[in-house]
Formats: sequence, structure tokens, C-alpha cells
Amino acid sequence: KNATAILDVDGVCMMCKARIEKAAIRTKGVKSAIWNVDTHELKLVYDARKTNLDSISKKIVAVGHDTKTLKATEVAYNSVHPCCRYRDSDVEKEHKKN
Repeated sequence: KNATAILDVDGVCMMCKARIEKAAIRTKGVKSAIWNVDTHELKLVYDARKTNLDSISKKIVAVGHDTKTLKATEVAYNSVHPCCRYRDSDVEKEHKKN
């Protein structure tokens, strides 16, 4: 049975979008994952018999992006491209300007 959900995921740019969506879609059971740069909402369609939101969230934080419930480790966060460092207020300001 397909389930739908929305997860809040931190990120700032199209590179973040690609990384977040790829991590989600590579989770067994995820059928669709679309992240919105402006709202930070990751819209998911997944097979609830094969996965759950906790598993999907763990895959996303593993590639360096925080969710509302889980925070990426420093190692994972530091692995993202410097322009994707959403915890850095200067990086966030720079993206808001563009």
C-alpha cells in the first residue's frame, strides 16, 4: 500500500535538492521524492510495507541534511559541498540573494 508524507529537510540549493532526493529514492520502498528548495518540504510516496519515515530520514541525515527529528552528524554535514552548508548563516544569506 502506497503512503504519502511530507518531511522537512534542511538545505539551500539545487545541489542539496539532488542529494536529498537521491538519498530518499535509494531507500528501498520509496517510489517518489521531490524536495522544494523554498519550503524545504520533501514530498514522498513510499510503500509502507517496505519502509517508514524513520528509515527514510536516516538515509537523508547520512548524506548530511537535517530533518525536524534527526540531525546529521558533523562528519556527514561536513561532507556536503561548501555552498550547501545550510547551518552557516552566511551561506544561507548568499542563497537568499540569488
